[in-house]
Amino acid sequence: MPPANAPLYSHPLSDIEAWLSAQGCQRDRQNISQWTLSRDDWSAKLYLDVDSIVVRYSTPRGESVQRSFKYSLSRSDLEKVIFLGP
Repeated sequence: MPPANAPLYSHPLSDIEAWLSAQGCQRDRQNISQWTLSRDDWSAKLYLDVDSIVVRYSTPRGESVQRSFKYSLSRSDLEKVIFLGP
């Protein structure tokens, strides 16, 4: 796997998928570009789009937030912003 400070676009798709799995994400069986993640106080759907990862967060209170993160960000930066939650 490329270094954590390398832009995500330099990672092969198989490495990105392994990284998402390691973070606790589950791949959707019907839509292979969609992943889900559940935490105690929020959940998220991640979409591997053409030029970015789109994340739709939901909280138990019914709040919803959508964010988009370009593949030009490093894997370590994406870990900090995506997996900390909304």
